Amino acid sequence: MSTAAQRFLQDAAVKSADLMHREVIRKGMDSYDAAHLKGRARIKDWEAARQKCQAIKREAINHLDQYVLQFEEKVLARGGHVFWAANSEEACAYVKNLATRLGVRTVVKSKSMVTEEIHLGSVLEKAGIKVWETDFGEFIVQLREEGPYHIVTPAMHLLRGQIAELFREKLETEITSDDPAYLMGVARRILRQAFFSAEMGISGANFLVADAGVIAISTNEGNGRLCTSVPRIHVVVTGIEKVIPRLEDLAVLWPVLATSGTGQGITTYGTLIGGPRRAGEADGPEEFHVVLVDNGRSQLLADPEQREVLHCIRCGACLNICPVFRHVGGHTYGTTYPGPIGSVLTPHLNGIAEFKHLSYASSLCGACTSVCPVKINLHHHLLQNRRNATEARVTKPSERWMFRGWRMAMLHPRLYAAGGWLMRMCLRAVYGLGLAGSILDPMRVWNRYRTPVPLPPQSFRALWKQQRRNERAAN
Repeated sequence: MSTAAQRFLQDAAVKSADLMHREVIRKGMDSYDAAHLKGRARIKDWEAARQKCQAIKREAINHLDQYVLQFEEKVLARGGHVFWAANSEEACAYVKNLATRLGVRTVVKSKSMVTEEIHLGSVLEKAGIKVWETDFGEFIVQLREEGPYHIVTPAMHLLRGQIAELFREKLETEITSDDPAYLMGVARRILRQAFFSAEMGISGANFLVADAGVIAISTNEGNGRLCTSVPRIHVVVTGIEKVIPRLEDLAVLWPVLATSGTGQGITTYGTLIGGPRRAGEADGPEEFHVVLVDNGRSQLLADPEQREVLHCIRCGACLNICPVFRHVGGHTYGTTYPGPIGSVLTPHLNGIAEFKHLSYASSLCGACTSVCPVKINLHHHLLQNRRNATEARVTKPSERWMFRGWRMAMLHPRLYAAGGWLMRMCLRAVYGLGLAGSILDPMRVWNRYRTPVPLPPQSFRALWKQQRRNERAAN
């Protein structure tokens, strides 16, 4: 078992037993569910909107080379710079070297999952550059020195009293209230100074619009616009899969993203940026850089069975509906992208040998697939990842032998029947001795915490034979 798998099992056991944590998450999810249903009602035909979004992303991913090159051409024509990063090391090195060369001492960063994925913040901090997360949730988890808990709401696992205590410890000892507006005001005062002292602003991108050569950013706090317009250098760090073919595609993608992410009809701030400040313009950066991050995406693109995973628009809807996420929480996954999409994507980006366990952290109920706004067949891809792990022979030998035995039994009815009879006899003996749930119980995983599985007097096979005999006798 990999280190990541051991850590996942340990953290899952702790979090699933933490009733306070589960209550906080449940309330957050219930609030989201109500907002999501209300938001969907604003769209005349929600399924048609999902179908359109799926078609847009399928076209973009199937012709990714064409559209990303078109985007690059448009950005370069406006005086911007584009850097292709094969992996996280190249992406971080480019941004760090750029900041060092231009004398950057302070960076303000808008919310970006890709920068979390490549750990850009810690790389810059090690180089002596102060990095401020400016999204309120990201600001909170940065102070706690932990990663985002959720793709959309990074600090959803915390109560406002915990946030007030954190601010009292890290920012101002005279914090007197846990009122959200008050706490937001404290953060705003501190971050406003950072915005106007930073030489570089870093953002992600929700979409890269190929025909217009612009990035599209959706934010609710306004921090994204301050990061991208006030500092003299703006660096966009984004995955290559964020490209979409046409500007008009945003007409459906933006409202569907907002509805799936937070239940809003449209995100508060929708911003389009295509290059550095032009002559006569009052604001905007003097330099505009786009770092296109591959980091394993091309390998996923080359797999026609699973390239659909790159359609994801990072709305977080699959996390909100997932029963596993609701019980174990975001940090348990130990990855940048938690929940169903993270369980599918992470083995491709970070290695299946280390993260194959995430594909089993699912009930395969299909709820994630049912809510995905771009109709990614997530539970199918979870199964495909399990197949990939088996084919790569990164599963345990004992597991492989167990399934070989299962296959043999399924191919030989008499052997299967004998195995079923033997299991019933063993369970009757264990139950009779009062050892249900003990280490000797074959059903221990279930019976440790639940009422023991009752044993029927007859097997299904016996009942079926009896039914057939009764039918023949009746005829």
